Amino acid sequence: MTNSVLQLAKELISIDSITPNDKGCQILMTDRLKKIGFKIDDLKFGEVDNFWAKRGDHSPTFVFAGHTDVVPTGEHWNTDPFKPEVIDGLLYGRGTADMKGSLAAMIIATERFVEDFPAHKGSIGFLITADEEGIAVEGTVKVCEYLKAQNQAVDYCLVGEPSSSKQLGDVIKNGRRGSLNGTLTLLGKQGHIAYPHLANNPIHLLAPALNSLIAEVWDEGNDYFPATSFQVSNVHSGTGVTNVIPGEVEMVFNFRYSTASTHEGLQKRVGEILDAHGLEYKIDWNHSGYPFLTPKGDLVSACTQAIKTVKGIDSELSTSGGTSDGRFIAPILDAQVVELGPLNATIHQVDECVSVKDLEDLSVIYYQILKNILL
Repeated sequence: MTNSVLQLAKELISIDSITPNDKGCQILMTDRLKKIGFKIDDLKFGEVDNFWAKRGDHSPTFVFAGHTDVVPTGEHWNTDPFKPEVIDGLLYGRGTADMKGSLAAMIIATERFVEDFPAHKGSIGFLITADEEGIAVEGTVKVCEYLKAQNQAVDYCLVGEPSSSKQLGDVIKNGRRGSLNGTLTLLGKQGHIAYPHLANNPIHLLAPALNSLIAEVWDEGNDYFPATSFQVSNVHSGTGVTNVIPGEVEMVFNFRYSTASTHEGLQKRVGEILDAHGLEYKIDWNHSGYPFLTPKGDLVSACTQAIKTVKGIDSELSTSGGTSDGRFIAPILDAQVVELGPLNATIHQVDECVSVKDLEDLSVIYYQILKNILL
């Protein structure tokens, strides 16, 4: 068994596990975990491969969480995205940063920790999915529901998302904003553009209401989160010709909301604003993630201390960015959750890459976190 983070990362990256496919990445991981005493539950939901692995039967339970699926490669790479190469100290390939490099660092850190401290207190778990980069309905959320039904407690969880900004360990994500999507259909009356008095232009009706939505202060945020934001992502209307007033307009929008608001409250306030403008409308809502927050405490301290020990820097806590699978783990399992991984500068891009030295250091940080929690 190799103890090389780089070698294991290369093995994982060589598998073209474009979401929601795993194609054997998880077998690479579980084969190694079995050898150091982990019990494996292979959990397939729909067509998605997932697994839960655990070593130990006592609390506290510390869990590494992550995903083996990657986004499509795109075109015009300077290297083959599924033939990882090291060039000038950087490992290139799809998933190097998001997040097969983290998975390799987790496995190697755990192997080393178990070898050094076979009688460690508590338990170590792995919660791995192949459905994070896609619609995320048959992955972590289903595994969390399974674990809850099994009364499996999780005290601490580290998600290996690429959290670092300018240098490894400079940022720890200790929470994420919630995400609420809406599709508004506003009704007017179609007619000839030369006879506007016989029609009712829904685009014109939308304009003042949209201005009210944009101007609304939804909340002020708090010590950990910025204020809730409202953004329009798409507006569509019309028949494609110049002489017809449309009969309806569709607007797609999103809230990224803090713990100072709830998705139910935001939906109610949107309705109140639209009603105040006397509009005829319908809204289809899709709530894709609750906000979560892990305040300063045992897990945050274990991570910041490990980074200080390995890298000699003080980490910043942040709740910025998009959603992650932490949005399922924190509320369903009532766990403390952080995200800590390599630099995010090239994620989802052509020529995705990560420093080989950073991968090695990340594994040492993970090892130190295990020591801080389980010794």
